[in-house]
Amino acid sequence: MTRDRTYLDWNATAPLRPEARAATLDALDLAGNPSSVHAEGRAARGLVERARGQVAAALGCKPTEVIFTSGATEAASVLSRFGGVAVAGTAHDCLWAHRRDAPQIGVYAMGLANSETGVLTEPPARGADGWPCAGGRAQLLMLDVVQAVGRVPFSFAWSGADMAIVSAHKLGGPKGVGALILRDGLDIPALSLGGGQELGRRSGTENVAGIAGFGAAAEAAQRDMEAGVWVRVEKLRKILEDALASGGKEIIFVGKDDPRLPNTSCFAVPGWKGETQVMQMDLAGFAISAGSACSSGKVKTSRVLLEMGFDATTAASAIRVSLGPGTSEEDVARFAEAWLARLAKHRARAA
Repeated sequence: MTRDRTYLDWNATAPLRPEARAATLDALDLAGNPSSVHAEGRAARGLVERARGQVAAALGCKPTEVIFTSGATEAASVLSRFGGVAVAGTAHDCLWAHRRDAPQIGVYAMGLANSETGVLTEPPARGADGWPCAGGRAQLLMLDVVQAVGRVPFSFAWSGADMAIVSAHKLGGPKGVGALILRDGLDIPALSLGGGQELGRRSGTENVAGIAGFGAAAEAAQRDMEAGVWVRVEKLRKILEDALASGGKEIIFVGKDDPRLPNTSCFAVPGWKGETQVMQMDLAGFAISAGSACSSGKVKTSRVLLEMGFDATTAASAIRVSLGPGTSEEDVARFAEAWLARLAKHRARAA
């Protein structure tokens, strides 16, 4: 970001990685359709399959288990193919929208890392009492790993999940591309009918450029995580929260004592609306958010925080600051100073 703007909303979308930009631009120059058998088509197919391998390596799954989609929301739509879907109360809206009670629960869907709070939730063991499924135990487990992949260790193979959803732009890839990870041998109705692309699971000509960028971003994200990049980010978050905490005891840090993503801080001053804080900090040059970014630009009381037991006033007052590898200690210090100055003004008005 420029000196006038500081981007602290990495959970909404990560800035495009140079590797992803290069891969996307190179793919745009290819003329071939990946379903064509001539040389140009085979070249395009080669890029798609290379990216499939890169994404599989980052998620700890087999390349044959990766089905490319337009994003995690489309991948989650596979839930509509099941009669009964139990969804964790803190799950993202793209899962929550598919919850359905039925005599037989087909799927239990949950997020591995919450986008608003950063809190990590361990998937329940299959058949354990932790499967909160009304009307019977779920047969299948779906994990939303959108926020987790590339930031905390994850392997689809050892997760116990049958399905997972992921989105490229959270990894620093292009927007509008993602994947459904589907355990080998699990048969589901197609996401879309047509020419039978993606092994018949999702018809439609593949977004070759987006997929190429996705693959490059996934590979780079995995490399960064293994190099300890997010350890530095976690230290920055501690610096941020310590600075903010010095400003007053009324500041509530959500999930501070729970396992969290290394970059996410969700906090509230009850009575100071999150929407107001987001606008004030935007005017001050800082990009942050209140709740999830996937609500058509609307700011609303957090369903996630209500589910966690916070009252409506606190839930409506929460904001999220999410850091990334591009965040500096200076960025964090300037944000804390600017936010605390506005907190002081809020207190003066409320007095």
